[in-house]
Amino acid sequence: MEESSKPSGYNEYVAGFLAGFAIVVIGHPFDTLNVKLQKHNTEAQGIKYRNGLHCTARILATEGGVQSNGPQPRVIIPSAAFGGAIISFVLCPSELVKCRMQVQGTDSLVPKSSSYSSPLDCALKTIKSDGVTGIFRGGSTTLLRESLGSVVFFSVYEYVRYYMHLQLKTGSSDHINLIDMGIGIVSGGLGGVAFWSAVLPLDVVKTIIQTAPDKCSPTNPFQVLNSIYMRAGLRGCYAGLGPTIVGAFPVNAAAIVTWELAMKLLGIKND
Repeated sequence: MEESSKPSGYNEYVAGFLAGFAIVVIGHPFDTLNVKLQKHNTEAQGIKYRNGLHCTARILATEGGVQSNGPQPRVIIPSAAFGGAIISFVLCPSELVKCRMQVQGTDSLVPKSSSYSSPLDCALKTIKSDGVTGIFRGGSTTLLRESLGSVVFFSVYEYVRYYMHLQLKTGSSDHINLIDMGIGIVSGGLGGVAFWSAVLPLDVVKTIIQTAPDKCSPTNPFQVLNSIYMRAGLRGCYAGLGPTIVGAFPVNAAAIVTWELAMKLLGIKND
């Protein structure tokens, strides 16, 4: 006699409970925003929120304890990962074109008949041969690289910045602008070095996937990474480490210093 595949009432109850739990956990933050907007924006007195983003920022600043007692991993990690995931959708097509243009040259295995005259030519030829989805080849690898890398970058940046501020700015207001610039250079530079040290293997994988001449070649990042390791070992997974690390410090230091200076000029406080 065959066992009935029909779920029992108990199993249905558990499944329903878990679904309801997921709804509450995911939906509660949005419900909090909804209630605060309804309460504050309809009363004559008290703060008025401009929109949902303003309300979110106020909650994180006043109730979430952002930077009140040092860096907050519970804020940094999800924010950085989400930001990295979003930017990967912009980076993937642009980096595919960049990589395919860069592998051309005297040492290239790319046949001259397949060479590109410009970034636009590369993008158009890619879309023509592989379709619109072809321009997003390596997208999952880019998303992993940016999400994980952003978590590492901002964690290192925030902690280095915080502890340097404690050591250098306690009880001293002399040369404060120079101190801020120095902290920005060190924290941004170390964040960039940490970023690329953590995710360079994924960047190698992305380059292999995006420059593969055969559109049927594998795009699974873990499968490609394993094949690189089997063929070239750990050294192959970190190909290009030298130039990447050398460039990472000054590039990210300049980016952070410029960003912090712009924040000051715009009158935005960055505690």
